[in-house]
Amino acid sequence: MSERRFTRATLALLVAAAASTAQAQSFNRIASFPVAQNMTASQDPAGKTSAEIIAASADGLTLVYSDSPRGGLGFVDISDAAKPRAAGFVDMGGEPTSVATIANLVLAGVNTSSSFTAPSGFLAAVSLRDQTEKGRCDLGGQPDSVAISKDGRFAAVAIENERDEDLGDGAPGQLPAGFLVILPLQDGIPQCDALRRVELTGLAEIASEDPEPEFVDFNDRNEVVVTLQENNHLAIVAAETGEIVHHFSAGSVDLAGIDIAKDGQLDFTGSRPGVLREPDAVKWLDDERFVIANEGDYQGGARGFTIFHRDGRVLFESGADFEHRIVQAGHYPEKRSGKKGAEPEGVAVGVFGEQRYIFVLSERASVIGVYRDTGAAPEFVQLLPSGIAPESAVVIPARGLLASANEKDLLEDGGARSHVMLYRLGEAAPAYPQLVSGSDASGMPVGWGALSGLAADPGKPGLLYAVNDSFYSQQPTIFTIDASRTPALITAATPVTLNGKVAEKLDLEGIVADGQGGFWLASEGRTDKDIPHAIYHSNAAGEIDRTLNFPPELLQHEKRFGAEGITLIGDRLWIAIQRSWKDDPENTVKLVSYDLKTDQWGAVRYPTETARQGWVGLSEISRAEDGVYIIERDNQIGEQAAIKRLYRVALSELTPAPLGSDLPLVNKQLLRDFIPDLKALNGFVVDKIEGFTVDAAGNGFAVTDNDGVDDSSGETYFFPTGKL
Repeated sequence: MSERRFTRATLALLVAAAASTAQAQSFNRIASFPVAQNMTASQDPAGKTSAEIIAASADGLTLVYSDSPRGGLGFVDISDAAKPRAAGFVDMGGEPTSVATIANLVLAGVNTSSSFTAPSGFLAAVSLRDQTEKGRCDLGGQPDSVAISKDGRFAAVAIENERDEDLGDGAPGQLPAGFLVILPLQDGIPQCDALRRVELTGLAEIASEDPEPEFVDFNDRNEVVVTLQENNHLAIVAAETGEIVHHFSAGSVDLAGIDIAKDGQLDFTGSRPGVLREPDAVKWLDDERFVIANEGDYQGGARGFTIFHRDGRVLFESGADFEHRIVQAGHYPEKRSGKKGAEPEGVAVGVFGEQRYIFVLSERASVIGVYRDTGAAPEFVQLLPSGIAPESAVVIPARGLLASANEKDLLEDGGARSHVMLYRLGEAAPAYPQLVSGSDASGMPVGWGALSGLAADPGKPGLLYAVNDSFYSQQPTIFTIDASRTPALITAATPVTLNGKVAEKLDLEGIVADGQGGFWLASEGRTDKDIPHAIYHSNAAGEIDRTLNFPPELLQHEKRFGAEGITLIGDRLWIAIQRSWKDDPENTVKLVSYDLKTDQWGAVRYPTETARQGWVGLSEISRAEDGVYIIERDNQIGEQAAIKRLYRVALSELTPAPLGSDLPLVNKQLLRDFIPDLKALNGFVVDKIEGFTVDAAGNGFAVTDNDGVDDSSGETYFFPTGKL
């Protein structure tokens, strides 16, 4: 197996695209608001939160979002958009499913269903000023999406009456049927006695007896476009009369160049013909065109977005292109390959100045794709990093703002909380992504993620190498990185092989160049999964030609957390063990050495900081001019993160003692606190800063591990530190 190296044409296109984006306006994230900050004093701070559907007040100074787990609405003060503040929480006495704003009111659809067969809910009007309820209407079913006409005359509510996904393998066709509700508004208050129920049965080819409307939006003609996701159908309804003006199938897409198997590797050579779009969100672009996000549900999911004419003509289909851009940014969710891939779920549209933008939200990749509407094929602008699982977004063009609501809360797993994130349009070039890949010779994007170790080429400034960890168990890879570019560019991906096959039972966590064109690789063992603790040597083609198993004197004390980095000083390898093993005193770990000339193992002890929460361990060891650099970190995220640091140990301290003897304790010097670097993109502080190296010109570079976008935002931070 050979490395995947990019063509000159591919690199030229990437450079041209980056230059084009840099010259135009772009969006950058300016703030993140963890919605747990809206917890009231009486609520459990450890309780689950979520930000799902989000809207903005007419003056653009307040955001309001639905929080299903807590059963209410959260408010965020964004009068200073770069410093959002908690502005209150209203208990709605049910499960809010959607919000929309008009004047000084927010209309919220609230689900009160006792079961799938007895759906119920109401539409409530809540004051944005004093957060009190001003009116409510019974809807006769379970509401999903809510929209308000631009002239303020009507509200539309999609009554989904969702099916039981545990019944009959979740197949659609479970009564009671859903429908559309249209309500006249008087000063923003819904007029219950004039409620109009629009039946949508008999329209779709799929489960026509059981329409499940998902999302609604108004154009300037007061026409409502409705997605019937599970039915793979679209309808346009005149709000004034309730007449169905048009309806048609959402159709299907032939997908090529996609990953179709959850198998521990990124392989974009698969295809699926006739994939149903099954759209979720929908937004009008103008009175004639609308755009849908093709998330999929029961048996579809076209992994992209589509622009339709109101008469049913497909004007643009993204196919796999959106997903390919996600792949190249390192955000592709491999664990979703066997299903719906990146799952575009939300969509927003906004006119900023003279330019109309389309924002496509990928739930599983946790990114937002930004496109310029050209009237024909939209022009890709950039990818924005989001929180975990963006569900919806709202535009505030008058302030140049975009806000996203991210529903996933990983508190129970020690992860990030649900967030609202804000972005501003400006002249600065995109700050993210900081690392991208190109396409291989066949035109397919080169997948990457879960970068766990970083090394420099000893002879060429800006030339670096990285490895991925066992998340991609069937695809251990050495990545070549051109760090002289912005963003940095993965220029080659070299599979790690053994005897001509993919090397198995590896968990690569460290890499160092051997100075002769090859590499030493550190693999973190896990004996309960039959992964050995070992060091491997490969040639330039990634072929393993030597294995150094840890000796019995070391292994008799082993625990799960093993080698997390490797470097080479002269003829001696140094390996950082992530956490304490059985023979290590509290708050110490080993730096293990191996002499390549004498085959002797040894070690010193390294003192770690005391964990405030969780644990503290090592993530990297790399050579310094007169010693080694060590990354020491805790396993905490967001506001709980306290230790993400770079230390130096002098060469004079690195005198190893034989294993089993009294190991010397080294001294360390703090060089850099990485937390400001991890806050620089205005997200939350990520857990795993795992790679650091110094290039041939003496410039430092660091990289984070995005966990393969598994219960993670997927963000990879790759940044220079300059000379230390």
